[in-house]
Amino acid sequence: MTATAPADAQLERWQRFRNSRNNALATSHGWLTLTSFQWLEPQPSAVELVPGLWSTDGTTAALTASAADGLTLVETGEPVDGTITAVLQDEESLMWVQFGGADGTQVVVELAMRADKYAIRTRDDASPVLTEFDGVPTFDYKPDWVITGRFETYPEPVDVPIGTANPLVDGVHRSVGEVVFHVPGREHEVRLHAEEEKLGALNVTFHDETNGNTTDEWRKLAIPRPRPDGSVVLDFNRAINYPSAFTPYGTCPMPVAGNSIDVAVEAGEKLPSGRVV
Repeated sequence: MTATAPADAQLERWQRFRNSRNNALATSHGWLTLTSFQWLEPQPSAVELVPGLWSTDGTTAALTASAADGLTLVETGEPVDGTITAVLQDEESLMWVQFGGADGTQVVVELAMRADKYAIRTRDDASPVLTEFDGVPTFDYKPDWVITGRFETYPEPVDVPIGTANPLVDGVHRSVGEVVFHVPGREHEVRLHAEEEKLGALNVTFHDETNGNTTDEWRKLAIPRPRPDGSVVLDFNRAINYPSAFTPYGTCPMPVAGNSIDVAVEAGEKLPSGRVV
């Protein structure tokens, strides 16, 4: 009993993590509900899937609609009757207006600023990606993919240009250091650029040899805050997909060049079965 108890506890913690992860994905107007991504034009223009006329002068986004269009403000529920405007900074988003369904809230229109340009994304709770979702496929839990490594911090964060899931949107990875570790069956060290999260936790975005076969083109892994001696624990059973694995309407960051593991990491999330292409 004593030999199996730690492994059983690890497996139970992972199963709770999986339940929380699937529940978080299956939320109203969440990542599984994206149904379009559209850039706004200088002239007021109709767009797909949404009433009204949409435009931007580069600084401000504008929407003109009548009460008959059925659009209401997400924040207040007030109907849009005339022209409304909003201003965002790059990488900001605003759940701006809503419409449709029995209560007028089936579709939420997200205003976003990406690559210093305005776009809208529709989030439709009737999307089959959400309504048919029954959990993300995963590899079986593998204790061997719980790896102890070390974190080597940089004197100062380094901004590294990266691509994203949208070829028209560039991104920046703020590297705060490198996570260094050995993978099962390999003698050489792997080094991955890491970003900092809340309370000193880290995350890494990485390629591996399963990409495009059993997994998406890249995945990410959250790493608890390094210990005082710099050691870290990488549990690749908790590697997850970005939203762009489920829908083509994400602008998710790609890995930094070189953030690759030269083996098949057969742990964590697989390609979603309800993927939209």
